[in-house]
Amino acid sequence: MKIEKGNQCPAFELKDQEGNLRTSQEFFSKKALVLYFYPKDDSPGCTVQACSFRDAYEDLLEAGADVVGVSGDSLEQHKKFAQKHKLPFTLLADTNNKLRKQFGVPTNLFGLIPGRVTYVIDSKGVVQGVFNSQLDVKGHVKKAKEIIEKL
Repeated sequence: MKIEKGNQCPAFELKDQEGNLRTSQEFFSKKALVLYFYPKDDSPGCTVQACSFRDAYEDLLEAGADVVGVSGDSLEQHKKFAQKHKLPFTLLADTNNKLRKQFGVPTNLFGLIPGRVTYVIDSKGVVQGVFNSQLDVKGHVKKAKEIIEKL
């Protein structure tokens, strides 16, 4: 099933870069959530995207949203990536791609590269916007801000 605007966010629980089990409910129970799926830690596009979210993080928090990144990388890879680039937000390790499949995040380049999709979810767990672009890595932050400002 592909998650689209207006759909309820599926419940999930995954470990973050510190090894803590995190749940969907804790993320959007008090504020909106920018949940972004990306292909791989420390790849050029993913680094630009993560640093763009890092640079906009305070603005997003002030607007009432938290940010969470998700990829299939391990906890250790996430921790190194977050430390190296001083990422202030949570990275979830979806090592078996279960959450990616729950959201219906597509793959690109003949199924070889995991997709890059951002979801903005309101405090009730309803998806308010989806942005899917493998190449416009900075556009994910811009689109998320636009959606959050309308909430």
